[in-house]
Amino acid sequence: MEFPKIHFQKAHFLISAPDIRHLDKHLPPESGIEVAFAGRSNAGKSSALNRLTRQKSLARTSKTPGRTQLINVFEVEEGKRLIDLPGYGFAKVPLEMKLKWQKSLGEYLQNRESLKGLVVLMDIRHPFKDLDQQLIDWAIDADIPVLALLTKADKLKSGARKAALLKMRAEAKHFDGEVQVELFSSLKGIGVDVLERKIADWYALEDQNSVQEEPAEVEL
Repeated sequence: MEFPKIHFQKAHFLISAPDIRHLDKHLPPESGIEVAFAGRSNAGKSSALNRLTRQKSLARTSKTPGRTQLINVFEVEEGKRLIDLPGYGFAKVPLEMKLKWQKSLGEYLQNRESLKGLVVLMDIRHPFKDLDQQLIDWAIDADIPVLALLTKADKLKSGARKAALLKMRAEAKHFDGEVQVELFSSLKGIGVDVLERKIADWYALEDQNSVQEEPAEVEL
């Protein structure tokens, strides 16, 4: 069964919240489908969201990594949302704030049943750091599939990109869950089509549920 194409360019800002508890106050609990974006503060998360939605400033980029401290919610279509989680791991952020962010991320991944996919963004030159692995482990524990994007792929030459991809795909096999690894570059558009297809697949779960919930015809 084919479902309608997702028009990511129609995405618009919905709300911001400091943590998952506040998010529940603004959204119908566990309604629709959410796909979350997470990554270290300098991994290019905001740029990836802007490239995906064909908008220059949907997700605000900052010259100071770690400045965004809120969970930002964008609605693509009714019942289909993108969640921009706070960046993590920036050295200049106070420890207390780091711990608060980590707790918020963990709560969201483990408690939000409407979350059906996680996009983890990692600089291709510094992939699978400790916090990245912890994030993926949390997602796997909650049975959430992960798309790991090796961002800034344009920083490496073709051969080095391919080698890095193969190495990271091999490392991803050590996770006890669904972890797909792909190259990505917001600047050159590398991997944007893969990102679109994966999110569309996750969103299709909502359409499938709607179809399944339709009453069956009764034979007389």
